[in-house]
Amino acid sequence: MISIYLVIAVLLAYLFGSIPTAVWLGQAFYGVDVREYGSGNAGATNTFRVLGPRAGSIVMFVDIFKGWTATNLAYLIELGQNTSDVQFVNFQLAFGVIAVIGHLFPVFAGFRGGKGVATLFGMILAIHTPAALLCVSVFIVILLTTHYVSLSSLAAGFTFPFSLAFIFKTTIPSVLLYGIAICTLLLITHQKNIERLLKGHESKIYLFKKKTKEKE
Repeated sequence: MISIYLVIAVLLAYLFGSIPTAVWLGQAFYGVDVREYGSGNAGATNTFRVLGPRAGSIVMFVDIFKGWTATNLAYLIELGQNTSDVQFVNFQLAFGVIAVIGHLFPVFAGFRGGKGVATLFGMILAIHTPAALLCVSVFIVILLTTHYVSLSSLAAGFTFPFSLAFIFKTTIPSVLLYGIAICTLLLITHQKNIERLLKGHESKIYLFKKKTKEKE
C-alpha cells in the first residue's frame, strides 16, 4: 500500500513545484512573460526586478508555499505505514527536492523555470523551522544592506548547514548532507550572478522603490 502513497506523493510534489507562479501571474495581470526580461528566470527575484515589489512578493510567498506543501506530503506516507522520525525526514527531503526540480523544470511552462531559492526555503521551513528563520534573518539583513538578492540568497543558503551543525547540533546525517547540497546547488544556479557580483554588474533590488521592466 505504501507504494501507492509514494507514487501519489512524488507526482504531487513535482506538480506543486511545477506551478510557474511568476509566469502565470505576469501573463495574467501584466501581459508579460518575465522570462523574456531581466535575468530570464521565472522566479521571485526576476519578478521583483521586472514587475515590482508587489508581484515579486506574491511570487515569493507562493513559491515558498509550494516547497512547504510538497515537503509535507511526507504525511501521506504515514497513512500507509508508521515511519520513524529519521524516515519521515528523509521522505520530506525527497519530496522537497522533487518540488525544487519541478520549479527548475516546470511541466506547465515548457520546462523553463526559476532557480528554486524560494521553493528551497519552503522546504527548509517544513524540515527545520528555527534554522529557516535564521536564514530569513540573514537574507533580510544582507538584502537591506547590499540590495543584492543573489548575494542574500547565497548567504542565507550557506547559513543553513552551518546553523544545523554548530547551532542546532542536528544529528540526522541526511539533513546535514542536504544542507551541503543546498550550498552546491546555489553555487551552480547562481554562477552568472556570482560573475556579475565580482564584476560589479549585478542588478540591485530596492524593496520600497517601484522598478520598471527593461529587456536585455
